[in-house]
Order: sequence, then C-alpha cells, then structure tokens
Amino acid sequence: MHMENFAPIMFAGLVVIMLIGFPVAFSLSALGLICGFFAIEMGWFPAGFMANLPLNVFGILSNETLLAIPFFTLMGAVLEKCGLAEDMLDSMGQLFGPVRGGLGYSVIIVGFILGAITGTVAGQVIAMAMISLPVMMRYGYNMRYSTGVLAASGTITQLVPPSLVLIVMADQLGTDVGQMYKGAWGPSILQVIIFAIYTFLIGRIYPSYVPGLPASARTLNGWALWGKCLRGIIPSAILIFAVLGSMGGLPFMDKAIATPTEAGAMGAVGALILALIHRRLNWELLKGAMEGTMRLTAMVVFILIGSRVFSLVFQGVDGAKWIEHMLSGLPGGQVGFLIAVNIFVFFLAFFLDFFEIAFIILPLLGPVAHKLGIDMVWFGVLLCVNMQTSFMHPPFGFALFYLRGIADTLFKNGALPKKVESRDIYLGAVPWVIMQLLLVAIVIFFPQTVTVFLDKEKVVDIDKVILEMPVDEQSNAPDANGVNMEDPFGNEKKDEPAPAAEPAPAPADGAKQ
Repeated sequence: MHMENFAPIMFAGLVVIMLIGFPVAFSLSALGLICGFFAIEMGWFPAGFMANLPLNVFGILSNETLLAIPFFTLMGAVLEKCGLAEDMLDSMGQLFGPVRGGLGYSVIIVGFILGAITGTVAGQVIAMAMISLPVMMRYGYNMRYSTGVLAASGTITQLVPPSLVLIVMADQLGTDVGQMYKGAWGPSILQVIIFAIYTFLIGRIYPSYVPGLPASARTLNGWALWGKCLRGIIPSAILIFAVLGSMGGLPFMDKAIATPTEAGAMGAVGALILALIHRRLNWELLKGAMEGTMRLTAMVVFILIGSRVFSLVFQGVDGAKWIEHMLSGLPGGQVGFLIAVNIFVFFLAFFLDFFEIAFIILPLLGPVAHKLGIDMVWFGVLLCVNMQTSFMHPPFGFALFYLRGIADTLFKNGALPKKVESRDIYLGAVPWVIMQLLLVAIVIFFPQTVTVFLDKEKVVDIDKVILEMPVDEQSNAPDANGVNMEDPFGNEKKDEPAPAAEPAPAPADGAKQ
C-alpha cells in the first residue's frame, strides 16, 4: 500500500467511527493511534514523529482562548437557573399576546435575548417550552407552529454572541474572537427578522393558527407591564454590553480592553449578581451550575485531545494535502467550495454535535479556505449558521429531543390539554430548518451580512509616506574624546583653500611694446 492511498482510508474510518455511536473523543484517539502504529510499521514516518503528540496535548491545555469556555458556560448555567427566562417570557407574552402571532413574536425575541446571555440550547428550549407551550395550547395556537418556533428560537443561541461555538471557531481558524462576534451580529439579526416575517405571514394566511390572546388573559397592564418587561431586559442588556463591549465584540467598537477569558470571568460574576437580584442565588443553583460547567469543559478537552491525535497522524500521511487537492479543484471557485462544504456539514450534522464538527472537520477545511482567499471570519460564521441546523434535524435534532421530553412531562402533569405527538414536532421543525438554510444561502452570496460590522483594514499608500527626522543642531559637535559622532571616520570633505590664480600668458613674438 502506498501512503497517498492511506489518507482516504483514514478519512473513511473517521466517518465510520463517528457514526457508530461510541464516544467520539475515545474513538478518535484509538483510530489515530492504530493508524499511527501502522504508518510507523510501513515506514511512512519515524517513530519520533509521535513524540509531537504530548506537546500538542499540552498546547491544548495551555490555550488561553479556550479558557473562556468554562467561564461563559458557568455564566449561562447560572442565568438558566435564576428564573430570568420565565420572567421575560411572562412579561413579553402579555405585551405581545393580543397581537395575532404575539406569543410567537415573544418567543423569538426572548430566544434572541437569552441566546446573548445564556448560550445553552437545552436550558433555553426547556425553559421557553415550560412557560409558553401550555399558554399556546390553551389559546388555540397550531401545534406544529408552536413546537417549531420554540425549538428554532432555542437554537438561535448558537449564533448570537457570546456563543461558545464562535469561540471554538475563532480558535480553530486562528482569528480574533471579537471579530468573530462582530461578524455574527448581522446573520443573528437577519435570522430573527426571517422568523418574524414567517410568523407574520402565518398570521395573515392562516389566522386561526396564531390567534391573538383575549384581553382577559393579561394580568398586568400599562406601566406595570412595561416595568416588568424592562426589569428583565435592562439588566440583561447591561450584562451583554459589559461582556461583549469589553472584548470588542460589539459593532462599531474598534478597541478591546479585555481578553475573551477576562470578559467571560466578568460575565460569570455578572450572572451571579443577576441571580442575587432575582433572589435565587443559593447553594443548589451554584452546585448545579458548576457541575454542568465541569461536564461540558471535560467533554470539550477530551474531544480536543482525540481530534489532535487523529489530525497529527493524518497530517503525517499527507492527509492535509489530499483534502486540499480534492477541495481546491472543485468547480465554481470560492462559491463552489462553500456550497460543497456546507452540504457536507449539513448532512454530517445529522449525527454529530457542533463541538465534534468544529474540532474534527474544521481543521481540515480551514487551510483550504484560506488558500482560496476566503475571509476566515466569514467562513467561520457561515459554518456556525449551518451547524445551527444540527439541533433541528428530524429525527436526530437535540432541540427536538429536549422538546419531546418536556412536552411529555407537561402532559403528565396536566399542563397540556392533549399529548404532543412526535409527528407534530418533526413536521413542525421542517419550515424552520428551511429558513435556516435560506440564511446559509444569503450569507454565502452576500458576505456583506458578515463583514459589515467588521473592523475595516487601513490601507496605506506607501508612495505618499513621508519620513521626517528631527535635525539636531549640535549633532556635529565632537564628543568627550574629540570624535565627531556624525562622521567618526572623517569622511566628510574638509574646507579646501581656493585654487591659485593661473599666471597670464606671455605676449606673442613681434608684438608691439
């Protein structure tokens, strides 16, 4: 067997290993080590090549950018349990409820706000479903619309800064986290607008699907209602601006005063303060939040180690060159590459978590994208938009599983008038997945949706550069040793005496005296 044929076999083995359902971190490590021993036996690289593995592992553990993940995870876990979602959904539902489709608008807006401060799909979907699903069913909302809007609004958190996915994307693509956050704001806002337009059209075409709530459903009115809305929005907005603004992750901010890790630590402290304001800060909340943070952080580290074992051997057998040759030769240039990659990631997301795709597949695609001249921030945000669908794919989407579980619990407790069928959940997700894919197409063909908020590169015309140096009048003065430091070797021409005048020529013979 030749080495150039082994890289495709390794990649096929990677796909099979990921699909069998065994934990990916350990599967990748085993596959990488087995292939590494085989490559050494075949003489494709020396045994000393594997000595780079401990250095790579220590490089992972000393990565300061990834240190932001546990801080942002702790911030989201605390806010998830402090009752902020319940308060905001209740107030927003009463504010928009009388409008046709009002409960749908409230779920979309609250999902966007919570996505900017929690960053956890599971907690967001469960919290919104517990509050909004019984109200929607009680007032005659269509079952498929209700389950679809709840699941889709929960997945917005993967795209809205400070998303953990964007941190991982920035690290794997070697770009700035703040720039990645700025690039994500455009598609995030655009996605909310698309969801709102769909709800508006449903209200016009099928008004019975999203009826307005009767005035009797309101428990608050006037300034009391607005005050409750603002009490939930203002502290959240302050936390968002403090965390993202400090690291330069907001549009039109050119400077950062904190690293992502420092901003994450500040966000965790801010989350604890918000929980204290809501009078829900206790030991049980802290214990649950820290346990969830520990599990997620450990999972990320082990997946990173497994992917690094595989990628080291894959590069050793020239797998990166094989990937580059295969993808760079696609027709259509940048657009053809982006379409092919997004189709591949879309189907891969049926079976893999976004962390697994980011750590395993992205390092293989990033160098090819860079060689094709694709902006890394645009590429990362585009894949993040695509990977949102991994939570919505019927029948494997995690958001659908969360919604399925909470719907069963609510029905058993008597909160729902009838059982939510799996068919309704899966069919209800289809229009929202199509809208997410529409956003992917928009970002591909209109990169300005990402780059509009990025820092503009300063172009310097070197032909117009003028170098000015101050003139020191004493520069020619000798030093203490009598040496002129401007001309230590005496190369300057010294003042020379004027040449003597030439004598007048003698008169010619025969001239008159």
